[in-house]
Amino acid sequence: MMNKPELYIAAGSVEEARRYVEAGADAVSVGEHRFGMRLPGEINLDGLSELIPWCHERGAKVYVVANNIMDNESIPLLPAYLQRVQELQADALVFGDPAVLIAVRQAAPGLPLHWNAEMTSTNYVTASYWGSKGANRVVLARELNMDETLEIKANLPSMQVQVQVHGITNIYHSKRSLVTNYEDHQGRGDDRGKGLDNGLFLIEQERQDERFPLYEDENGTHIMSSDDICMLENLHELIEGQIDSLKIEGLLKSVEYNEAAVSSYRQVIDAYCEDPEQYQFQEQWLDAIRELQDPRRELSFGFFYKEQVY
Repeated sequence: MMNKPELYIAAGSVEEARRYVEAGADAVSVGEHRFGMRLPGEINLDGLSELIPWCHERGAKVYVVANNIMDNESIPLLPAYLQRVQELQADALVFGDPAVLIAVRQAAPGLPLHWNAEMTSTNYVTASYWGSKGANRVVLARELNMDETLEIKANLPSMQVQVQVHGITNIYHSKRSLVTNYEDHQGRGDDRGKGLDNGLFLIEQERQDERFPLYEDENGTHIMSSDDICMLENLHELIEGQIDSLKIEGLLKSVEYNEAAVSSYRQVIDAYCEDPEQYQFQEQWLDAIRELQDPRRELSFGFFYKEQVY
């Protein structure tokens, strides 16, 4: 048997996190909107005190997300929050801003760190730099192809590498509340909604058949991809490449959809790692996801097999 990569998904509530772990997730990430960006929901410190022991009893990990674009108002709040996160024995902190690193050193030394700089996490030299500052994992940009992804891992023997393998991706972020401002301009008042459920899309004139979901939260407006990454059929390439953590992005998906995705990826990982030579992909693993997939959203390989990245 070969080493199994971690199967990881973000959760928006304690109940969601429990359901994902029971479906087969090895780790869940959670956080608060004041410190974390593009979270599917919010779990405060009281929720963490309940969730972390429950997950640890079942061999699962809990990562706390503090990857927001930090402003002057956020900085003084970080030390007390991070100190409590460490006291509750969270398994790692996900960060991108050096200000968070400084706060960790002051208030929560020893708290494991996962560096996530979104689309700028594109090479092993920069990742190694953050490794020298204390990060033990890099979250790779979604725009990298397979060769680049595996090359980075091959050159980071002392750091874990995390890759998104399923779900929606962010392609634009503004700190402004563009959706709310637009609806106010239209006179829609309080008759407003956010995300896919309310049909909020951006459509380009040249590509009328593609819909880019608009997602607005406390941290601004996010334009999301028109398709969903799905690496289920080719997951073995990432496992063979020794990628340490495989993330399912559950944002703007139902809990039932995410449970099905976690279950399918769990089965693929277990089957391949148990016997790589005899492994055969089973179509029902993908069918379980297709049954719940929004027909307006194509399942694709993302950038994994594209020659050009930027």
